[in-house]
Amino acid sequence: MEFSDSNMTTAAIPMTYSRVAARALGLGERQLDRLMFGSGVLGRDLLRDDRYLNGRQQVQILSNALDISGDEAFGLYYGKQITPSTHGPMGFLVNSSPTLLEALESFRDYLPLRMNLTAISVCKTEDWLECRLGVSHGVTQKVYRLFIETLSLGLLAITESILGRPLSEGGLWLSYPPPSYREKYYSAYPCVVNFSAKENLLRIPAALANTVNASSDSRNYELALDQCRQLLRQMTPDEHNVVSQVRRLLLSSPNHQLVEADVAAALFVSKRTLARRLAQEGVGFREVRDQVLSSLAEGYLLNTQLSVDVVATLLNYHDASNFRRAFKRWYGVSPDTFRKRGK
Repeated sequence: MEFSDSNMTTAAIPMTYSRVAARALGLGERQLDRLMFGSGVLGRDLLRDDRYLNGRQQVQILSNALDISGDEAFGLYYGKQITPSTHGPMGFLVNSSPTLLEALESFRDYLPLRMNLTAISVCKTEDWLECRLGVSHGVTQKVYRLFIETLSLGLLAITESILGRPLSEGGLWLSYPPPSYREKYYSAYPCVVNFSAKENLLRIPAALANTVNASSDSRNYELALDQCRQLLRQMTPDEHNVVSQVRRLLLSSPNHQLVEADVAAALFVSKRTLARRLAQEGVGFREVRDQVLSSLAEGYLLNTQLSVDVVATLLNYHDASNFRRAFKRWYGVSPDTFRKRGK
């Protein structure tokens, strides 16, 4: 696998992965500058979706994260936080892939657009699906292992998402010697882990390649992605007030029903601080969340043929009757009546 030297100097990596590191460390708003130290980026910029990092900055931030954690095994904890949804639109694409092989190929093709310091190759043999893991030569030795841990755990998260269960078959081969915390690998990884190998390689039994996606209807994922993209595009890029940050977070999460405490934690503040800042902008959390949910619901009902029950599921209502009640509160009519009038 080849990496361009420009990856280290071209700002193309979203802040998402640094935010995940901050959350894995349990940092608060006032501690974010520690994480960003030496990167040329301020802690307050971590929440901006219009700011991107170059390779050197990303390496510096993850090096800082390792130091702040004081734990050599931080890469395992961090990697466990990297789920398909972390990758934004690419995560939706992976989740909508019909089979495991197609999901891995989608991840291979689009990973460089999200994290250009890493790459994978996918090769199908008679017995195995072989995923080789690569890291840019610009990644320092200090964080090399962290990058491989994160990439391999991310691959396994995708595999688990498609299979609907952890991958206990196959195995992972790693090019570095066993670290001092090797025992933690056996609880972090569901498959056999081998150290001091010739290359970094994940092997999955070839018989699983055409396993049908265990997730819900892939078409629903595509529609959900398109709807969220449309709403995100409608937001002004330079909007950095708290309401906009909350909206972006709710739209970017597969779970649009995030509770206030979860949103506050994602913004590195307390629930009380979030409530106070929203109040200063003249709104409450429930009002912002209802605006997001009602906008998504309106788009689904007017622009698709999805049933009301499916729309409820996409908006994370576990009971369609709860969605119908919420919708009537928003628009004064039932979803069915709203759709008929809109047509």
